[in-house]
Amino acid sequence: MKLHNILTQATVVSTGLVRALNNTTGPYSSGLPVIEIVGNKFFDSVSGEQFFIKGIAYQPSSAPQESDSGYPADTKYIDPLAEVDICKRDLPYLKKLGVNTIRVYSIDPTKSHDVCMEELDRNGIYVLIDLSEPDVSIIRETPSWDVKVFQRYKDVVDSMQKFNNVLGFFAGNEVTNDRTNTQASPFVKAAIRDVKNYIKQMGYRTLPVGYSTNDDQETRDHLADYFVCGNVTADFYGINMYEWCGHSSFGTSGYRERTNEFRNFPVPVFFSEFGCNTIRPRPFTEVQALYGSMMTPVWSGGLAYMYFEEDNEYGVVKVTKDNQVLELPDFKNLQREYEKANPKGVSRSSFESSYTQNVRECPGRSSTWQASNVLPPTPDSRKCGCLEQALPCLSLNLQDPISYKNYFEYVCGFVNCMDINGDGGAGVYGEYSDCDTRHKLSLQLSKLYLRRKITKNECPIASNDFFFNAKSIGVTQQCQTVIEDVKRQAAKKLVEPPTVQPVGKDVNDGGNSMQNRLETALLILLPTVATILYLQFL
Repeated sequence: MKLHNILTQATVVSTGLVRALNNTTGPYSSGLPVIEIVGNKFFDSVSGEQFFIKGIAYQPSSAPQESDSGYPADTKYIDPLAEVDICKRDLPYLKKLGVNTIRVYSIDPTKSHDVCMEELDRNGIYVLIDLSEPDVSIIRETPSWDVKVFQRYKDVVDSMQKFNNVLGFFAGNEVTNDRTNTQASPFVKAAIRDVKNYIKQMGYRTLPVGYSTNDDQETRDHLADYFVCGNVTADFYGINMYEWCGHSSFGTSGYRERTNEFRNFPVPVFFSEFGCNTIRPRPFTEVQALYGSMMTPVWSGGLAYMYFEEDNEYGVVKVTKDNQVLELPDFKNLQREYEKANPKGVSRSSFESSYTQNVRECPGRSSTWQASNVLPPTPDSRKCGCLEQALPCLSLNLQDPISYKNYFEYVCGFVNCMDINGDGGAGVYGEYSDCDTRHKLSLQLSKLYLRRKITKNECPIASNDFFFNAKSIGVTQQCQTVIEDVKRQAAKKLVEPPTVQPVGKDVNDGGNSMQNRLETALLILLPTVATILYLQFL
């Protein structure tokens, strides 16, 4: 039996009770009705009318210096829903644009969002929220679904679930963006699974959890199928769409082809970003097509990118140093097009009586698609917490990522580090691959300590970055299984990887035996493990 299944789930239950007490589980006082998903469309839960997103991306890209702005700089981003002065300053302009939804890419779950969310509610504006933040996310090159990222996602859900005008959460944004990193998608799909389960466990209202993808020609079809196939599916699917530039058309832009591809898609699909900026000011003529009769049977609207003018030149307003908002020509164009947009939808009752869900098959392996249908396990904070208690050698939180890289390269030359690696291509995940980077390094160092049978209370690397854990001498019974497993892992020999088989025709790896998956896992060289963990820390 897997180690994390042996450990009691009492912590999960008790943690849930504490969170339930610390967070209001009922809806916040609201004038806006909850938006619900039925089949592949959004509906107003009160009127039963179809809901179309008419929105804009809303977040400054980086935090200004405290001395310049007066705003705190504890994080590497500004949470505009927590800074009352910012959201109240911008609300009249958002209302003038005619938006009913904003997308916020990073929020600080430790701060209050009550004032801004209530003001947005009063003005008829819903919010789509990304669960990640710049330093805590699933990284495409070295993906990991671990306790640190999962905790961040849960914290965001806890802090925002009480607001009726939360439309949903994004579990990832363009994590897989081309054929070289499709193996990252299983980690995002696992995040969707676990966040949805967490919402149910906590007794929160049904809050949709979806994904935002790019429009890469080689992977877009596989990505779309992957996130809605099998037992774990996204609740909605957003596409960052930049095919329409300037004064294009439905037929020449690529919109017609994309619309045909997503016809009968099983969940709501919309543009999570749009607004090509090769021509400035942007005329936003795509709005007429997006909310017109050719696209509304398939698409549920979209969000223009973006509100703030930054170095990337995608904004519709510019905020001056004295905190004044200046409307750019793009603002007036988007305002005009949104004002003209009047999408015609269907009623919930008529839709429910005729809708039949379309089932998508999971994509097979190919030269452009390497994502396994076997997902990473749910991160087990109790198991990883036992490492803190039971391991003889512990690492500090290292500030220099190069130090992590160097230490992993050294230690993994003496002990087998496969138990901390996760391979989304093979669908094989080490027993401790869901722990954070510090615990992973502590684990390997402790295995080296045990392997060398050191009797002194000192770690095998003489450095102030590590310390001997005197508490490990008295490990609780609850964590005893963890330390016994670590001792077994410490005795394992380094393994030579087998010959890599070339990728040819599609292979349905969902039907592979466990033995085959374990053999495939050994394709990863130990130096690669060190590099992966180093990049994950970044």
